[in-house]
Amino acid sequence: MSELDLLVEFVVQADFMPRFRRLVRANARKSLSGCRRFDVLVPEDDARRIVLYENYDDAGAFELHLTTPHDKSFAAAIAGHIEKPIVRRLELLAGERTSASRRPVLDRT
Repeated sequence: MSELDLLVEFVVQADFMPRFRRLVRANARKSLSGCRRFDVLVPEDDARRIVLYENYDDAGAFELHLTTPHDKSFAAAIAGHIEKPIVRRLELLAGERTSASRRPVLDRT
């Protein structure tokens, strides 16, 4: 199986953003062994948007992530405070990763 890359975008209610940031950082820290990378990013031009870049061993590792207690708790805690997330599955254009793409996970919130 091949690696799975995801880009997930959340638009968060302004008054919920401080709590959302704490919740999403905790969720990122609890990622399982099948998750190779889980970056939390904030676009410079949109303070209500949070973008996640996630890289998993394969689709099965991502499906496992969705069943974990910490992810279910995260989903329940943010319900009603965000617009429907946009989830995009990505493919590498070149077909393989370069060594430069294997940087450690960063949290930029």
